[in-house]
Amino acid sequence: MPRKNLQPVQAEPASATVRDTAKQNLKFQNLSDNLRRGILAGTWAVGTKLPTEQQLSLDTGLSLTTVRRAFEDLVDKGLVVRRQGAGSFVAAPQRSQKRSRYVIGVLLPDTQLYYPQVLQGIEEHLSSRGASLQLSTYHYDFTRENASIEFLLDAGVDGLILVPTLTGLDNPQQRVAELMALPVPVVLLERSLDDLGPGDRTEHVCSDHQGGAYDAVMHLHRLGHRKIGLLTRANEAARSSNPTQAAVIAGYTAAVDALGLDADRHRHMAFSATKPEWEADQAEHMFQLLAGSGATAALVFGDREAALLEGAASRHGIRVPEDLALVSYDDEMADLAQIPLTAVSPAKHRLGVMAADVLLRRLTEGDACPLYQIRLRPRIVVRDSCGAKLVSPV
Repeated sequence: MPRKNLQPVQAEPASATVRDTAKQNLKFQNLSDNLRRGILAGTWAVGTKLPTEQQLSLDTGLSLTTVRRAFEDLVDKGLVVRRQGAGSFVAAPQRSQKRSRYVIGVLLPDTQLYYPQVLQGIEEHLSSRGASLQLSTYHYDFTRENASIEFLLDAGVDGLILVPTLTGLDNPQQRVAELMALPVPVVLLERSLDDLGPGDRTEHVCSDHQGGAYDAVMHLHRLGHRKIGLLTRANEAARSSNPTQAAVIAGYTAAVDALGLDADRHRHMAFSATKPEWEADQAEHMFQLLAGSGATAALVFGDREAALLEGAASRHGIRVPEDLALVSYDDEMADLAQIPLTAVSPAKHRLGVMAADVLLRRLTEGDACPLYQIRLRPRIVVRDSCGAKLVSPV
């Protein structure tokens, strides 16, 4: 069939129309470009809430329609996410699938002290498997926790490694059920429902803090000590932000019972501070309690607290380890104490590696993957404060 010749259509002059359209678009595009430059420059960090449309309209003198179009442009470009009833937030950078097979969201209470080594282990293992990481923190503020998780989900993560708040809640089991119902696989890190025993169906990787404290008491007992104290932080602080303390107390108590030491006497050798964080005056008070109990050795929850206790002992002419043997719990800065501290050392880096590995296995194998519930027992790093180096080998 012969092809018809298409006659050109005589178009109307377009210059006026283009100019009018450009004028209409210029305002919202300028605002969108200004916001985009601010986001890329870090004026608004990832996860930060942007000003409301009403506020921007007041600040710029632009109409709500213009501001709304600017936000829609940023959403289309993947720079902003909108959350119903909450506002507009800076989106996480979009990742190319060529760079990473999986993107894993990690929720930590903070990135100080305990968690840098954990995070390093997660990052290294994910990188070795061609996966990447998106991090969010909630700074031990339960009211921010859900928003942080929602931010990770909005970022398009394939799975979550979570260190959530479980202590201090009326119903931690319900909280865990909510987390397990999230639309991506979840692995809990340093958190589990110990009280449920076999009823705990969470996938988790945790330190055996009870075992670590138990081993510390046994270590001091082998060195000849029969009066072994326990010094911890304030009870209220432990309930609100540090679930490890309860496990340390339980491990200490179990060791005292296993050794056949007088349980009632040792209950009077377990002291909790009256303040969330020790200072010199608190260390002095705790030393007086310990000295009054007749203890010759102590497990101290926290390297900083143990170092302050060393100072208090020194001021009273008590020598560490000759007169008082000490073991600290955490091994974050134990080697920096004036007398380097023997310390219970959780396997922080390994915890991160294993949590990342469990989640990748779950993503790869799905329901065919067995449920992983892993506990890593901390080791004791012997330094100068416990007196083990003064004991001649048999």
